[in-house]
This record gives sequence, structure tokens and C-alpha cells, in this order.
Amino acid sequence: MALDLDTIERLLREQGARQYGREAVSQLDHALQCAHRAEQAGEGDVLVVACLLHDLGHLIAAERAAERPAGVAADADDLHQYTVMPFLRGLLPEAVLEPIRLHVEAKRYLCHAEPGYFASLSPVSVHSLAQQGGVFSAAEAAGFLKHAYAAEAVRLRRYDDHAKVPGRATPDLAHYLPLVERLRQQALANV
Repeated sequence: MALDLDTIERLLREQGARQYGREAVSQLDHALQCAHRAEQAGEGDVLVVACLLHDLGHLIAAERAAERPAGVAADADDLHQYTVMPFLRGLLPEAVLEPIRLHVEAKRYLCHAEPGYFASLSPVSVHSLAQQGGVFSAAEAAGFLKHAYAAEAVRLRRYDDHAKVPGRATPDLAHYLPLVERLRQQALANV
């Protein structure tokens, strides 16, 4: 079942109004900052939209929290990078979906590949890294690099890491929704 643009907007505006974990910004602020950073860096619509929607799985999980099975901790990893895939598949092209799916692995990869990257993570990101499997081994890092969209996922990750600044000015969600719609139309035309 794919989401439609209205549902994506509703999730971002309603569920996204909540605080982004223990970060100092809301989910929506984080999404907008991430997309804006990509846009400012000259990324195309595909990666800008991936940045906007990369944590949409958290919002879907929050909306479904009442359905959480007994015994599952509220702060357990919600596997948001996978949760969102069935909802976006068929709606947007693979070039948007794969960086979203790989952005958690990109964090694990960067912790392995770049000295000092781990130390740059926010405390919340360090906590989630542990839940998400920790730093990649050399073999896992090499496997990650074989993914067709690994480079895009790493760029998304870097925008994500710097998209947690309280009060940072960004364009409104209405600025980005036409990009999502344009990519949706392109995906439909290519079916």
C-alpha cells in the first residue's frame, strides 16, 4: 500500500510536530533542515526529497505505536528505514528510496571509515547507533559500498547529521511538496 501526497503531508505536519527523539528539534524541523541542506549543496530533486522523507518511517511507527506488541520497549529501534519502504514503493523512484533505506547503514559505515565521525554524533545518534547494530566491521563497510546508492546515502547521512539545529530557518513544507509530486509523476510515467 503506497502513501499519497496528502497522507505524507499530514504525517509530516501532525506526527512531525513532535520532538525528534531527544533532539532539540521536531521531526518536521529535522526533515526540513535536512532537505534544505541538500538543496543548498546543489543536490537534485531526488536527493532533496530523500532527505525530506528519510525519517518518515519514524512518523508511521509513531502513528502505529498503539499497535506495538506487548513486551516491545517504546525506545526500541523502530527500523524506520525499512518500515517506510512498502509505503513509498510505487510512489517514488528507486533513486529516492534507496538512500532512505541505506541512511542508517551510512551512519554505521561512516563510523567505521572516518576517524572522528563517531565523536561528531549527537548523544541521541550514538544511542540509536547502538540499537542499529553499532559500527560496521571492515567486511560490512565493504559490503555497504557495493550498493548502487551508497554514495547518495552517505551524502543524505551528512545532511541528516547537521539538521538538528533549534530555530534554523528553512523553507516551509509547501516548498518541498511539489518536488515530491513531480517525482511521483515521473515514477508513474516510468511504470
